[in-house]
Amino acid sequence: MSLRDTRVTLAHGGGGTAMRDLIEEVFTSVFAPEMMEDQARLMATGLQEPGARLAFTTDSFVVDPVEFPGGDIGTIAVCGTVNDLAVGGARPLWLSAAFIIEEGTEVALLRRVVASMQAEAEAAGVRIVTGDTKVVGRGMADKLFVTTAGVGVIPPGRDLQAGQIRAGDVVLVNGVLGDHGAAILAARGDMALSADLVSDCQGLGHLMEAVLAAAPGTRAARDATRGGVASVLNEMAAAAGLAIEIDEAVLPLRTEVRGMCEILGLDPLYLANEGRVVVVVPEAEAEVALAAMRARPEGVGAVAIGRVMPSRAGQVTMRTLFGGARIVDMLVGEQLPRIC
Repeated sequence: MSLRDTRVTLAHGGGGTAMRDLIEEVFTSVFAPEMMEDQARLMATGLQEPGARLAFTTDSFVVDPVEFPGGDIGTIAVCGTVNDLAVGGARPLWLSAAFIIEEGTEVALLRRVVASMQAEAEAAGVRIVTGDTKVVGRGMADKLFVTTAGVGVIPPGRDLQAGQIRAGDVVLVNGVLGDHGAAILAARGDMALSADLVSDCQGLGHLMEAVLAAAPGTRAARDATRGGVASVLNEMAAAAGLAIEIDEAVLPLRTEVRGMCEILGLDPLYLANEGRVVVVVPEAEAEVALAAMRARPEGVGAVAIGRVMPSRAGQVTMRTLFGGARIVDMLVGEQLPRIC
């Protein structure tokens, strides 16, 4: 039998031949797991090194719209999970992927999402090794929700933690900020905005390996997703019991993103990113870390945006273009729902 339906029906979640056809033709034919069992069986030579540790993370994705300029829900699902592992110093190796599909969803959409996931997994050097599929009735989901989990190996000697940040350390980002949040907002079409924006969605595993090789003293790293760079900086400052000061004059922002934020009353520091990382390094390693970032396609726009300060524990401030200073608080709610 083969999959002839153009849209998903409840039968595709019923456990019979229709479900088997959907799974085999749309999912496993692309992901190509080594075995068709109820679990993946994993082996990594890296775990045999004394002091090596496993890293494990999980995330769910409900982005609206499912497809947007620069990616789709599958792109975000792989990149987001890979990045959560990479910023902790892990080398991502394996992913799982679970799909909740709304009845009536186009099979062609599923195929595009799965192709995006496989392409991103190959680029990141990871394998999608196990998963699950459920179908729910119309109106019980919004086309497609994806949950991924990831496993990686942290090599001996790596220990990235925000609590290790020290006064005088330099804060780096790998490129322009807010592109993902702005691109999603424009793609929704609610505001009749004509900005030609593309999401920054990308995997950061190779970039982090380059940074850690060049700057082994790197203290901590976080990917700036929901809540943007401002939320990440506040989390780091609170964990370290120190202050962080950033400089508005050097923040990397596109003119289109600045303009959109001014029109809508948004703060670009809180816009979501899906391919941006905040890295804190000792001052002595800041230049080599920046050079390592800029040598990678994921980090060509890398800049130093601030410094860790000894006073005002847990506070983030920004030197403004007018020579003053303002407090950059933690985001209370969410500027944009369904962003990832």
